[in-house]
Amino acid sequence: MTQRPTERVADYPRPPRLERSNRLVRILLGGETIAETRDAFRVLETFHPSSWYLPPEAFRPGVLRPAPGGSLCEWKGRARYWTLAAGGVVAEAAGWSYPDPTPAFADIQDHVAVYAGRMEACFVDDERVAPQPGGFYGGWITAELVGPFKGGPGTLGW
Repeated sequence: MTQRPTERVADYPRPPRLERSNRLVRILLGGETIAETRDAFRVLETFHPSSWYLPPEAFRPGVLRPAPGGSLCEWKGRARYWTLAAGGVVAEAAGWSYPDPTPAFADIQDHVAVYAGRMEACFVDDERVAPQPGGFYGGWITAELVGPFKGGPGTLGW
C-alpha cells in the first residue's frame, strides 16, 4: 500500500468542500460486496473525517431500499435515507443521499453515503476504515487522517 500524505481534519474547510476521488471504495454487508467504485466523491469538512458518496450504479441491484425519514444539512440540502440489505442482513436507514442538493454539491445528486459502523466493513483502497465517533455523523476514518474528530462526547459545540 502506498503511504498517503497526512491530512489534518482541523484544516478541512468550512463550509465543506467536495472532492472527486479515484481511490477504490468497497462496502461489505452480509458477507457480500454490495458496492464498489473508483468514481466516488468525498466531503471534506472541518473536524470531520471524509464522508464518501458513491454513485447509485456502484451498488448491486436490490441492495438499496428507500427508508422513511430525512434530514436537512445546512450545506448540502435535504437528505433522504436508505436501508441496505444483503446476505440476510438488513441495515435500516444506514445510508443517505441528496436528490436535490444545493448548487455547490450538485455533483453528488443521488450518490449514496453509508455509515461505516453499520456495515460489515468499508474500505478505501485496501484499508478498512473506522467509523466516525457517535451515531450522527457518517465519516470514515483512514490512516492518513489526523483528528480530533467531531462526534464523540463533548464535541457537539465544535
